[in-house]
Amino acid sequence: MPPSRLPTKSDFPQNLTLDIIPPPSGNSVNVLILLHGLGDTQSSFSTLGKNLNLPETACISIRGLNPIPPIFTGSETPAFHWGDDVLVDENKGEIDPDAGFKTVESVLGGIVLKALTEKCRFEPRNILFLGFGQGGMAALHLVSSEKDEFGGVISIGGRLPASSSASSASSKCKTPVMLCGGSRSSQVTRSAVDAVKARFTDVEYVKWEKPDDSMPRNREEMLPLMRFLARRLKSRAGVPEGAVEI
Repeated sequence: MPPSRLPTKSDFPQNLTLDIIPPPSGNSVNVLILLHGLGDTQSSFSTLGKNLNLPETACISIRGLNPIPPIFTGSETPAFHWGDDVLVDENKGEIDPDAGFKTVESVLGGIVLKALTEKCRFEPRNILFLGFGQGGMAALHLVSSEKDEFGGVISIGGRLPASSSASSASSKCKTPVMLCGGSRSSQVTRSAVDAVKARFTDVEYVKWEKPDDSMPRNREEMLPLMRFLARRLKSRAGVPEGAVEI
């Protein structure tokens, strides 16, 4: 396969909102796809991509595929999600993140991954995902539905969707997974970890001391993620010494 090239927005449909963060220097050997959490936009993860400063790695921060109506958020501030629909958990009185991910399959799988592999010439092994909350669920679902082995998935506070259970496939997915959650996580529970291990062959579980599933706040919380990326990214330059400081 010819050498990969840096993706541009023209490689993707105009109705797909995304930001492309080029590597600090050199060629784009890898792509890290960033998927924000429920009710957010791509902007915060675009900043994350810049702060990661990964060598020879282009980051693509994609906005959720569907808007959340203001009636659910109580605000006119734009908010997006990855599910097929907006479902409300009546017991908790909040939006249920597990709302079906067929749209993720068709758009991220059928359009984004196809553009990266066919137009930009990236090997699936050099494509990685980092998702938060529902974005992590979307990444796990997408990778589990694809036949290719990808570079890896980091899911922060995002479990495997019910529709992606082990019973839906004859063999385990070989893409390595890092699953991160707080000590009192309502999403990354023991049963959620077991479900991911039942679907994937290589799973690393990071249980933070903090109670919640928020994004890493310091070097200690970020270090396991950077080590995972250092192992999985194909880069001769390695991970910059200061890259864990975000």
